[in-house]
Amino acid sequence: MLTAGCVALSCLTFVLGYTLGRVARRRTRIETRWNDQATFATLHLAAMAAPALRTGLTRDSARKAVRHLHALLGTHAVAITSTDVALAWDGPCAEEVLGYARATLASGRAQVFAGEPYGAVVVPLAVDGTIVGALAVFDEELSAGLVRTVTEVGRWVSGQLELAELDSSRRRALEAEMRALRAQISPHFVYNALTTIASFVRTDPNRARELLLDFADFARYALSKTHDFTTLADELSCVDRYLLLERARFGDKLRFSLQVAPEVLPVPVPFLCLQPLVENAIKHGMRDRGGIGEVRVVARDAGPEAHITVEDDGTGMDPERARRVLDDDPTREGSGIGLANVDLRMRQIYGDGYGLVVETALGAGTRVRLRVPKAQLGHM
Repeated sequence: MLTAGCVALSCLTFVLGYTLGRVARRRTRIETRWNDQATFATLHLAAMAAPALRTGLTRDSARKAVRHLHALLGTHAVAITSTDVALAWDGPCAEEVLGYARATLASGRAQVFAGEPYGAVVVPLAVDGTIVGALAVFDEELSAGLVRTVTEVGRWVSGQLELAELDSSRRRALEAEMRALRAQISPHFVYNALTTIASFVRTDPNRARELLLDFADFARYALSKTHDFTTLADELSCVDRYLLLERARFGDKLRFSLQVAPEVLPVPVPFLCLQPLVENAIKHGMRDRGGIGEVRVVARDAGPEAHITVEDDGTGMDPERARRVLDDDPTREGSGIGLANVDLRMRQIYGDGYGLVVETALGAGTRVRLRVPKAQLGHM
């Protein structure tokens, strides 16, 4: 989120300036090298606190972050609360910290509380305009500069929490889309596969049994996968099961060729990113054809990436229509797992530069290209 990032940067700039200002008042002479060290120390402490805050506001994240915030501010003590409980603190905190926090949460504004020997500055923490907790700082000297600094640090903490919520929302969206994806196995394919199997029950029971097992393997993979990523080897195995069923349906009219570099077989790829492309190629490649249709899959090693193409020699389509296909709503009922779904997931995971590339023209077949970075092992 750009706004949260800008807030974080401006807050750190303010805190850095305040830190240097306090040092300037306490020293008669500040050397440039010491300034550089103070700058590094301030940014380092903020960087140490950020990863915990980026996981959201919990007891564990507050405990990990609060000691770095305490060192950053250099005050007597620092505490972090939720809306109803003190989550973590570093240094001796006043027992009434939660009472201070409640007053701040109720007003939605920074509050200053005088006390002996230590007073408190308490600022609210907010995510998307909703107050989720408070940052309380205790010190013997409650200067205007300290109040401004604590306020800016609170804004920076809020910015990190907003980024955490953004990450969480993105994960939830991807998980919801994956659940929807598993529910969108083409009903036409299921119907056609079962019809094909049924046609062999009397004429060739052994073939029907084999195809039924292939269908079960395909369904188990497509519907029971627990991870968002798989290997290219597993995805190709799913494609192989799918093609066995389609070949039983089309017979010799469907030809399929596969060319895969061994180096890319272990590459992590988004779950069900390849089978929908093959299904699309068969669907459109075999349409309105009286003869033989061919589908080709090529997976090449391209250094830091794996480059995969799925191509058919069908009638092709107008490029403007291909653009509309990619712009289609991938969650629309009855759309199945189409190009739009795979394109959206690729861009969500890797960035807009990794969307599908569709090369087609009327009478010229269709080629769909996708690029997968190899450095995604953390997703497996």
